[in-house]
Amino acid sequence: MVQAMVVVIAVAHLLVDLNVPTESGAFPSGLPVALLILPVGYAALRYGLAGSAATGLWATLLWLPDLLLPGDRGHAGGDIVDLALVDAVAFIFGQRIEAERLAHVRVERATAERLAVEAGYRQLFEANGAPILVLGGTGLVREANPAAVALFGGRVLGRDMAELLGEEMPSGELAGRVVHLADERDYRIELVALTPGGGEDAAQLMLEDVTQERSERRRATRYAALVVQAEEDQRRRLARELHDEPLQLFLHLARHLEALADAAGVPPAVASRLGEARSQALDAASRLRVLARDLRPPALDQLGLVPALSSLLADIEEETELATVLVVSGRQSRLSPDLELGAFRIVQESARNTLRHAAALQLSVTVEFGADEITLCASDDGKGFVLEEVDELEGGHLGLLGMAERASLLGGHLDLRSSPGLGTVVRAVLPLS
Repeated sequence: MVQAMVVVIAVAHLLVDLNVPTESGAFPSGLPVALLILPVGYAALRYGLAGSAATGLWATLLWLPDLLLPGDRGHAGGDIVDLALVDAVAFIFGQRIEAERLAHVRVERATAERLAVEAGYRQLFEANGAPILVLGGTGLVREANPAAVALFGGRVLGRDMAELLGEEMPSGELAGRVVHLADERDYRIELVALTPGGGEDAAQLMLEDVTQERSERRRATRYAALVVQAEEDQRRRLARELHDEPLQLFLHLARHLEALADAAGVPPAVASRLGEARSQALDAASRLRVLARDLRPPALDQLGLVPALSSLLADIEEETELATVLVVSGRQSRLSPDLELGAFRIVQESARNTLRHAAALQLSVTVEFGADEITLCASDDGKGFVLEEVDELEGGHLGLLGMAERASLLGGHLDLRSSPGLGTVVRAVLPLS
């Protein structure tokens, strides 16, 4: 229809120029070329730049016969100017319409994608087996999936988050916490901030059922505690048995050998051999005493943590070339037996690792008594190591795992810092209660 309109205008213009003289005609300039704006404009609106440009080109081609008419019949100069204006309008108007159409298409595509995403999210939201709540900025529930409705029962929308979860704290501090709800199960809270849609902040709160995970963790912790307790009981029994039987036997043997060496009539050579045997018996007794002390230091039970650590470091200085320093701050007091034993074992294992692996010249131990916790820090100036390679060590990392496990069993945590050539720092923070 558009192209037919162009043909009609061109043919009508040509017929007017052929049959009506310019001087006396009703149309001194022929049929107005501006009429081409109608089909060109419609083509631009309907088809964009491609339609308006094609229509303008089609009109120019159809106008060629009229432009070849004699001067007394045609209006070549005026028609060329008018055609140029029509083609310019076709291009500019078509380009503008094309840009608007593309922008509209992009908006429609984006809207369709957003609606598809929202539909997908809604489907996941409704079908998710984990309870999910959407909270407004005031902490009130705006939306809840069927799992959340089933968990909390009754009316959920509009209720306060703290009322549902039993946690009186800002929503930003809930992430990662574990709550025990009315169904007698444990849930870990996962909180995600949502992009505000209507000017109000929103957040998605999902409850992940961790009952089985926490149950297994409790069993593992209980098992580890029993293993540590059994190990300590065995150490205590072995220390007592070594002190009561083999150590005493070696001491008695040393006294008998001394008496035999001093007896009358014993040849000098035999007396010398008896003296050597006595020295060996005393050395064995000394080794047994050290072994019994390492298994269960008497000072720990009798005097407490600080004297036991002081004795430990004094023995290390006496038996090795490692220089030691003990610094105590805060108000000293006796702690619970389990806490004193765990703290001592952490420092003891750290010192043992320093002697075995660090090639250090100095070991510094700091004990800080706080109001609610005790902080232990053991640092050396040894060769250090790369923390990321701890798991790849073939035998030297079990002590580190043992220290971390002891700290965890006591409700605390252990931090380890080390770098090649810069030594190692082991820091444990243990709660007093």
